[in-house]
Parts: sequence; structure tokens; C-alpha cells
Amino acid sequence: MHYDGIAVLRAQLPGSGRLGRNRPVISGDTGSVPTVLVSGPYRMYFYSHEPNEPAHIHVDRDESSAKFWLEPVALARNLGFGPPELRRVQRLVIENRALLLEKWHERFAS
Repeated sequence: MHYDGIAVLRAQLPGSGRLGRNRPVISGDTGSVPTVLVSGPYRMYFYSHEPNEPAHIHVDRDESSAKFWLEPVALARNLGFGPPELRRVQRLVIENRALLLEKWHERFAS
């Protein structure tokens, strides 16, 4: 589904016809801020103009945002996530690290 040129990502639970909140959805490029993964309320993306930095991912939920390095997974910065939620977000990054690195290298191929 698209809304004003932006991909709207929804995960449907298998066989239920209902939209799920905790199933990851992989998206394509939506311009200069490609969304790589959406899981529950979290959107994981990277900016197109950051190829000179080590592999990393940005994670947003509402007004909160964090940046994680991917090799190895480590917090680069946090703006608004409390400690318990930040640990949850870091677990998501760790669980999806292989996919995130694959998408990073596809986008910023040397």
C-alpha cells in the first residue's frame, strides 16, 4: 500500500486476515531514507548520504531515535529511549543483524 508516494508497511498474520504488530516487514527504497525493516512500532532505516561511516542502522519510534553500529552491534547514540526499551531495540538489531548488513552492503556497494 502507498500513501502519497511513501510505502506504508503492514504485516499480516498468516491465515488470520489481521494486521500484526510484531512481525518484521522488509521494505524497499523510499528515496534518501530507505526503510530496511519495520517491527512493531520500530522503523529501521539508513540515510543514503552516509556511505563513509561504518555500517550502522537508525531506529525510530515516535519521537525517540537511536543509532547502532552493526560491526559489532553497539549503541552509537540514543535520543529518547529509556533503558528497558533501548535493550529491546538493541535485541531487535542483534536478531536482524545479518539482514541489516546485507541491505547496507547492497546500498553502499564499493
